[in-house]
Amino acid sequence: QVQLVESGGGSVQAGGSLRLSCAASGRTFRNAAMGWFRQAPGKEREFVATINWYGSYIYYADSVKGRFTISRDNAKPTVYLQMNSLKPEDTAVYYCAAGFVPSTTRDPSRYDYWGQGTQVTVSS
Repeated sequence: QVQLVESGGGSVQAGGSLRLSCAASGRTFRNAAMGWFRQAPGKEREFVATINWYGSYIYYADSVKGRFTISRDNAKPTVYLQMNSLKPEDTAVYYCAAGFVPSTTRDPSRYDYWGQGTQVTVSS
């Protein structure tokens, strides 16, 4: 059974930091792109960051560029999202996803597996 399990969410004040983790299991994830998406109440799910297998292609949403860092450890396999300088508008449920695409993609429809999500709440 394929599973993506997120952890590391929580409540922080604006300006604080959190590190999300997403552990993958149940099949090989070799060559899979990994991505982070988020969904705030009343809004659609939006792209946050993505990384290809080798870590050579990394893309961020403009809203998080310079504050968030995506990384992966293929030996575990686990993907991380380091979130610094958090803002109240970063409040959302954060989801990780895995997709078997040629490199990586921001398109959520191209991801094959999703985690259950972890809540991040940033207070002002």
